[in-house]
Amino acid sequence: MKFNYLLFLVSLPVWSANIADQSQDEYDYIDPPTVVQAFDLADSDHDGVINARDLCPKTPQNAEIDNDGCETYYRSKTQRQLRILFENDSSNINPIFNAQIKQMARFLANYPETSIELRGYASLSGETQYNQELSKQRADSVKARLIEEGVSVDRIRIVGFGESNPEATGEDQISDAKNRRVSATVVGYKGDIEKKWTIFSTLPPNRHTY
Repeated sequence: MKFNYLLFLVSLPVWSANIADQSQDEYDYIDPPTVVQAFDLADSDHDGVINARDLCPKTPQNAEIDNDGCETYYRSKTQRQLRILFENDSSNINPIFNAQIKQMARFLANYPETSIELRGYASLSGETQYNQELSKQRADSVKARLIEEGVSVDRIRIVGFGESNPEATGEDQISDAKNRRVSATVVGYKGDIEKKWTIFSTLPPNRHTY
C-alpha cells in the first residue's frame, strides 16, 4: 500500500507537467500568414482578359475577343433596311409593312448602341409645302409604330424631305407610288458580334468577316 502511494506521489509531477504542457500549447498557436496578391487579376466581364488591360470592360457574354478584350464583329451581307410605301395623300401604314417594322425593332433591341433615322418622302405631285409636311407625318407614323414595338423614343430621329431626293423622276402613277415612302438609316451599327465556337456553333448565313 505504501509502495503504491509513493508511486503515485512520484508520478504526480510528471502528470502535472504534461497537463501544463498541453495547456501551454493552446497559447502557442499562430495563425497561418495571409497571402497578399501582388497584382489585381480581376476580370469583371469574364472574357479572359484582366481589368488592368481590358479596353472593353463590358464585353457581351460568349463573344469572340481580341487581345485587348474587345468583341470582334463580322459584317452581314443582309442589309438592315426599312422601306415603307404609302397611299396618295396618306400617312397611314399598310399592314403589309408590319413585318418590316417588327424586324427593325428586334434589330434595335439586339443592338442597344444603335439608333435609327427615319426619312420621309412625298411624290412630285401636289404643293411643295404640303408635301414637305406630309413627308414628316409619314416618318412620324413609322416612329410611332417602332415605339409601340419597344424602341426608345430617344433612339429615333425623323427627317422630312418632301419632294426632294425622289426615287423615281417620272410623272406616272408608278413613279409617284415609289416616291411616297419612308426609308431608314441605322446609326452606330458595327456589325454582328462574333461568337466563341462551340460544338453547337453554326456558321451564320451571309457572313462576311472583316
